[in-house]
Amino acid sequence: MLYDQDKVDEMVLALLYLTTSADQFGAKAWKGLDWDTLGRLHQKGYISDPKGRELSVYLTETGRRLSKELFQKHFSVNSENDSQNK
Repeated sequence: MLYDQDKVDEMVLALLYLTTSADQFGAKAWKGLDWDTLGRLHQKGYISDPKGRELSVYLTETGRRLSKELFQKHFSVNSENDSQNK
């Protein structure tokens, strides 16, 4: 099936925001999503290399910022509580 890979990449990056947490090394997210898409996000410079045994990837500063923006764009309900989350 043909599909718009950029749109899928955008949605996956937005969904990574849901599982993002911070540790001493930066913002990391669970990588339980499509491997091809994660590979493209890595090539675009948004996440660390998803290959390996780790269950998480690290978001770059640009990836972290864009992940949050895309999540808010696609999933926000525009409540006053949005600004207090993450």
